[in-house]
Amino acid sequence: MKLENKVNIAQSLLMVRPIAFGPNPETASTNAFQSRDIKNVQNIDLQAIIEFNEMINVLDQHSIEVVIIDDTDSPIKPDAIFPNNWMSTHPDGTVILYPMMAKNRRYERRADIITLLQKMYVINDIYDLSHHESSNHFLEGTGSIVFDHANKTAFAAISERTHPQIFIECCNTLNYEPITFRAYHEDGLPIYHTNVLMHISPVISAICLELIHQDDRKKVMDALHQNQLLHLTSQQVHDFAGNMLCVLNDQQLPHLIGSERAFSSLDSQDSCIPVEVCIPTIEYIGGGSARCMMTELYLPEQNNR
Repeated sequence: MKLENKVNIAQSLLMVRPIAFGPNPETASTNAFQSRDIKNVQNIDLQAIIEFNEMINVLDQHSIEVVIIDDTDSPIKPDAIFPNNWMSTHPDGTVILYPMMAKNRRYERRADIITLLQKMYVINDIYDLSHHESSNHFLEGTGSIVFDHANKTAFAAISERTHPQIFIECCNTLNYEPITFRAYHEDGLPIYHTNVLMHISPVISAICLELIHQDDRKKVMDALHQNQLLHLTSQQVHDFAGNMLCVLNDQQLPHLIGSERAFSSLDSQDSCIPVEVCIPTIEYIGGGSARCMMTELYLPEQNNR
């Protein structure tokens, strides 16, 4: 991989250790990955904490830097473990705050987290898009948006959680080219988040064309400029193979982070060092996988770090 492309891959992550992880009825109707049957799942919140801590241990073993934030006791936030939906950070010191569909997810936007980041990193601008919630229009961070930072392009599958006009507004703020498309499950339900069917990095990317509307496939493929592109099946998407993230460790080596379930559905790849994490309860109950648990920290570091 060319050295100049490494600036477009995150070298540190933010993750939120959960307190009250559990099923969220406010998100269930739009998330086909979220299980409705929880009768046989015991101690969900405790199991999620165990899986989270084990994931941190695995990332640490690969020398991947993580800023760990503990969730707060009140208000109860069953999806706090997925911080990528309410915030994104960018190399020019920009932070974007996003409008969330579920009312109980809006509590995840915490000013104290921004304050902590300001002590560690340079934040020049904060663009708060959350006012769109009053109009029932939403854009859920890097769940809704898959950024191609190397080519300054962004992709969004339109759904109840991803409003096209807010997406375009966000792209205009960042000076990125917006690419919208339609994507559906086999039963016709819109794909709730773009990052379950595609991920992009300068090293390795993946996409599931068969879930994208046939009239939009060429537009999406024409906008992709990837050397190593994995073509996923719909079954691999349901196994969360699209919900992965490429990051650099402290030796500048690219690592592809995904769940054990996701990696087991894929053929081997040699572009990245695989980082497999065991998060079955989080996937089954929350309807999100490894990528959803990680917010990339692209912000410039403060000189005193």
